[in-house]
Amino acid sequence: MTASATALINDLVVGIDHVGIAVPDLDAAKAWYAEHLGFATLHEEENAEQGVREAMVGPAGTDGALIQLLAPLNSESTIAKFLDRNGPGLQQLAVRVTDIDEVVARLTGAGLRVLYPEPRRGTADSRINFVHPRDAGGVLLELVEPNPEAH
Repeated sequence: MTASATALINDLVVGIDHVGIAVPDLDAAKAWYAEHLGFATLHEEENAEQGVREAMVGPAGTDGALIQLLAPLNSESTIAKFLDRNGPGLQQLAVRVTDIDEVVARLTGAGLRVLYPEPRRGTADSRINFVHPRDAGGVLLELVEPNPEAH
């Protein structure tokens, strides 16, 4: 990769957004993080399309990476299947991007697979896609372009 291409990708991928953890009980998980780490629930929502109830937790007032707690809405959701296979635990790592369409174009142009042909709605109306774990060192890598109006 050339220096100019590296600089451009560094402008597109700007940091770790969150780490996703699959949990069977969202309320119990939020309580654990509050009691043991003092983390506040900074955002919570139900995403029917993804089949999850989720909460973003972290230190109050942070603008850094968060923990996303993901609980299944039903037995058919991806998170329910993950829990059945693996039990509770780390489900994905998310990086924050400024232009998801450009990042996906670069990745697919390099032969990497993404899970969706077009970005989908994520937490707080962000735009998301995932890099297939087989193309990302065994990690489900989420790409997150935050909604600029959500903050």
